[in-house]
Amino acid sequence: MIEEPPLLTIRRDAPRPTPEQIAAFQGVPTSFVCDAMGGGGALSPAIQPIGFGRDIDCTAAGPAWCAENGAADLLATLAALQTITPGDILVAGADGHQTCAAAGDRVMGMLKNRGGAGFVTDGPLRDYAGIVKVGLPAWCTGLVPSSPFGKGPGTVGGSVAIGGRTVCTGDMIVADRDGVVVVPFARLDEVIARLEKVKAAEYALDAEVEKGFCSPLDLEAMLADGRAVEAG
Repeated sequence: MIEEPPLLTIRRDAPRPTPEQIAAFQGVPTSFVCDAMGGGGALSPAIQPIGFGRDIDCTAAGPAWCAENGAADLLATLAALQTITPGDILVAGADGHQTCAAAGDRVMGMLKNRGGAGFVTDGPLRDYAGIVKVGLPAWCTGLVPSSPFGKGPGTVGGSVAIGGRTVCTGDMIVADRDGVVVVPFARLDEVIARLEKVKAAEYALDAEVEKGFCSPLDLEAMLADGRAVEAG
């Protein structure tokens, strides 16, 4: 016979980014962060800014505070509200369940009251009008009116498998209208250092495009050295 698990497991041993590391990701587009990670880090595009960002400015960056829930449950999410650090982004796994909301406007309101910077889930949300009124940035798979239960079991402060990746408490979440990117805690300094190069390259190219620059390819050179050929 399988042993019944505890309703809640709360972990408090996860590492946390420094204030300087957190500040380095503020206001940085997700595309820049992905480039600094060699093209990786993004969650599945199924996880989108709620309402596609038309009514809420869905831009946020902060450490992940993870709540692992079972399907159609939110007990870990509710426990995370009491343990989250202001500025964190609550990453609430719903086991990918799509026929029941992972949370609604009241949870968003309480999370905002606790100082949370945003909410990310692999399930849908509910109470769209109420969430817009709260104004907290949120990323989800859509909307559905049905409510979750709060029975558990669940884990807070550990890790969550979400959007094709494993997110650990203490990883950095950077999210905007393009989606959600996860920077593992162990790679923070490496990615921050690369971000400066990405920013410089992106801003330089922006300036060139504004001046009329049309193409980054030198087709004549490619034809000359055989990297391109003309056919027909």
